Amino acid sequence: MNMAMVGLIAGMGLGFAGYFGGFGAFLLVAALGAIGFVAGRFLDGDLEPGDLFRTRDREGRR
Repeated sequence: MNMAMVGLIAGMGLGFAGYFGGFGAFLLVAALGAIGFVAGRFLDGDLEPGDLFRTRDREGRR
């Protein structure tokens, strides 16, 4: 499945959640979708934990 189809399905899901459940349901579905996306990237090996939780290095800032 290509990314355009995934985006279409996600958009339709968010639209249904917003229409039938209101704005709160829309936000809940969007937040859970983002969490699921990040978890999937971790499980696929495309994302490392250090990519999200990185400290600021003071060497590069002057």
